[in-house]
Formats: sequence, C-alpha cells, structure tokens
Amino acid sequence: MNPYTPAPPRTPPARPWWKTTPAGLGLLAAVALIGAFSLPLGFLAMVAAVVLLWFLPPWRWFAKLGASVGAFFLLGIGSGVGGQLDDTARTDAKPASARTHEPSTEPPSRQRRNEPSPPPSYRGKPLDQAETAARAAGYTTDRHDASAEHRSILVRSGWVVCFQNSPAGSASRTVTFAAVKSGEPCPEKDGARIPWPVMPDLTGRTWRASVAELTDLDVSESAIQAESHYMNDALPAGDHDSWLVCEQDPAQGDDITAEVTLGLASPRVGCATEGSYLRDKDDDGVPDYRDRTDDRVRSTTSGGGGGSGAADATGGSSTSGGGASTSGGSSTTGGSSSAAASGGSSSTGGGGGGGGPVVHPGSFCSPAGARGVTRAGTSMVCGPGSDGRDRWHSG
Repeated sequence: MNPYTPAPPRTPPARPWWKTTPAGLGLLAAVALIGAFSLPLGFLAMVAAVVLLWFLPPWRWFAKLGASVGAFFLLGIGSGVGGQLDDTARTDAKPASARTHEPSTEPPSRQRRNEPSPPPSYRGKPLDQAETAARAAGYTTDRHDASAEHRSILVRSGWVVCFQNSPAGSASRTVTFAAVKSGEPCPEKDGARIPWPVMPDLTGRTWRASVAELTDLDVSESAIQAESHYMNDALPAGDHDSWLVCEQDPAQGDDITAEVTLGLASPRVGCATEGSYLRDKDDDGVPDYRDRTDDRVRSTTSGGGGGSGAADATGGSSTSGGGASTSGGSSTTGGSSSAAASGGSSSTGGGGGGGGPVVHPGSFCSPAGARGVTRAGTSMVCGPGSDGRDRWHSG
C-alpha cells in the first residue's frame, strides 16, 4: 500500500433498529392504538413510551420533550376514537325500530321474552358473595357506600348489601350494590344517614332491666359489657342481675356505634358520690360490706410473774397475773410495770416491761406515738402511713 494514499473514510457502525427514529415514532403510534381499545392500558403504554423515547432514539432534548407531549395528545385521540367506535357498535346493536324511533311490530309477549330477567335479591348478604353470585348469573356488578358518608369500599367481605339496583330493560345486565359495614344498620334509603340506636339513660336501673332495654333497641347482647363501678370491688360471677348501673359508655343521647359498657355497684352500697374505692378497714382488698371478719393480725403477749395475757388488735382488753386491772383496751400484767396503747395494743409485764405490745407492721394503730415490737423484736412506732392514716412502722 502506498503510504501517501489517504485511507478511505470509516463508516460508522449501524445503529440498532430499536434506537432509530422509526422505532420511536412506532412507540407513539402504539400509544394511540392501545388507547383506542383501553384507556388504562393506553396510559401505561404512554408512560413506557415516554421513558423509552428519552433513552433510545438519537434525538435532541427538545425533540424528546415534544414527543412526550405528543404522546399525551395521541392517547386522548385514541381514546376518543375508541369511544366513538363503541357508540357506533352500541347503536348498530339496537333493533332498527329503536334507531328510527318507530314502534316495534313484535307482539308484547315477544318483547317481554327478549328483555333480561331481573337479578335475584342479594340483600343481607356479604358484598363479596353477592358480587360473585351476580357475576356467575351473567351480570356486571358495581358497588358504593349506602350511607351518606360516601366511604370507599376496600375489603368487600366486611360489608353487607342493603340495596341493589338494576335498570329495567338494560341490555348490559348491570346490577349496582349499595352496602354498609358489617354490624351497621341499613339506612332508610340509599344515601341516607345510618340510623344508629341512641343511648338511653340507664343510671339507677338494674343490669337485667338495662340489657332488656338495649336489646329492644337492636343492640346485640354480646356487645353489652359489665364492669365494677368501684376499683376495689368485683362483680359476682354470673350473678349481678340486681346490681345497679352507676355509669355508662356511651353517654345518654350518643349514638351506639360499638360496644356498650355499664359500671355496676351492689345495691347494698349504691353508687359513689365521691371517690372510686369502698371502705376496707383491715386493708385486705375485700370491701367491708362483703367482709364479715376482721382479718388484721391479733397480738398476744405473755406476762411475767403472775401469768400471761393477750390483747387483740381491735381494742379489746385482757388481763393476767395477780392484781391486774384493765380498762379502755389496755392491759397490765405482773403488777410491777405496764405499757398501755390503744387500737390493738397490749403490754407486757414482769420486771420492768418488755418494750411494748407485739404488733403487726402496717396495721392500723392509735394513738399516734404509741410504741410496740414485732414478734421478731423490732421496735415499732404508731404514726402516719403513706395513705395518711396511723399505722405501725419501724422507729
């Protein structure tokens, strides 16, 4: 080869067909074609075409922008043409007498036979089951909220059919369902307010009478709950029919849209005017009206010299030994020395005392300042506790 002969110019490699201008124009044409048959599919095709147009053809940015805008117009044109074709097809499908507005020459019985039969009633059925059955019978279904709230229906199994509408003489065989959520009452008509039952005033009524009144308002008995009005009381298992209603939720006059909760109290104590606890003198968790015994620990002491004695925690007195006398809930033993305390105290005698009565830590006591000991020998003093009442505590 002659080195002075110039080399022939290089031919650029051929561009793949999918990156050529005809391929880009074909994408735009596909958008219009698909949009003529289905608007949703045409919209998806338009989005895909716009994305591809910005990457595949060797166009400048303003050409790609113009093509993207053109895709929107092509989708609208295709959808419009498709709609016109559908209208023409529906017109052609009508009988000639309907297109020319001439009365039909067919006998009435023949006309009635050609009309589609109305669908069966699906009222009261779950919406998903009603739609499945209607489609199996050859109907196209639609649905909406039957109440005035215009809610969206997402989980069809949680809705119940209240109304259904199928246009008379409709060749499309369409049935529209109006439904409400399960457990809601149907409105008087489609689109009206849901007629929730209104909560009556049940205060002072017995549980049995309250349940009867609520069930008369179509409130399910399983939706009526009972609880104790007092924090330290409990309902007797299965036997609170005569208990009185002290509080209710929802309040009087409110709509009953969910469960009803009634706070009950025994007729022996009635409803609280202040506070939410019943009196419990021995602090054992059982209210006094149900507690027949005083469960506080009784204290016993032994005396020296003259014998032994005991005093209970309720203020009783006992004596032992020779020559001992008692009064007002105190006792002395042994005749040599004594310690007195009231409200469940006793004293030990014998040669100078034993440090005070044997007491139970945390139990009530009086008077303030009295001293005693536990069975283990720990020194205790009577003074205000965390609840403000005098109790035995170490000191």
